[in-house]
Amino acid sequence: MFKLFDDETMEDFKWNSPENILKGRENLGDEMPVFAYRLFQFSMRDELNEKLGKEKTIELFRGAGERSGVIFANDFLDLTLPFTDFIAQLQKVLEENKIGVLRIEKFDSETGNATLTIGEDLDCSGLPIIGETVCNYDEGFLAGILKEYTKREYVVTEIDCWATGARVCRFDAKVKK
Repeated sequence: MFKLFDDETMEDFKWNSPENILKGRENLGDEMPVFAYRLFQFSMRDELNEKLGKEKTIELFRGAGERSGVIFANDFLDLTLPFTDFIAQLQKVLEENKIGVLRIEKFDSETGNATLTIGEDLDCSGLPIIGETVCNYDEGFLAGILKEYTKREYVVTEIDCWATGARVCRFDAKVKK
């Protein structure tokens, strides 16, 4: 199996090390256009769909998103904050990093279930209407963040998307039973 880093190297590697990016990209810096991100994401999605099928591709994107959400939460967020402060921090970090504009529409403090929206979503804002949701990576990403903060497993499902005609991505987040 291909591994980008061996176990010893991985322990030293930090995803949030801007000095590594800036050292390697001293002229271009740490930003890139959204189209470059989408070019990678949607060409990878097409390739996986072709080789593995749509359901497996969705599963892989959700899994990669969850892995990223866990890393993001641990490296960029204070997981000890009270809920409202944590959400405010999450909103700020997502916007500062141009990932999207997060809003909480509903939150049930007893069950932990929530409805979240992300405006100007990195994955899909501006896409044509194709009649299905496409933000499977985001589903996993949000599940990973919620899991790290609450220490509970989440299933996050996109229920509205630019690709379905909505102008924000809406996600239903439910605690796994």
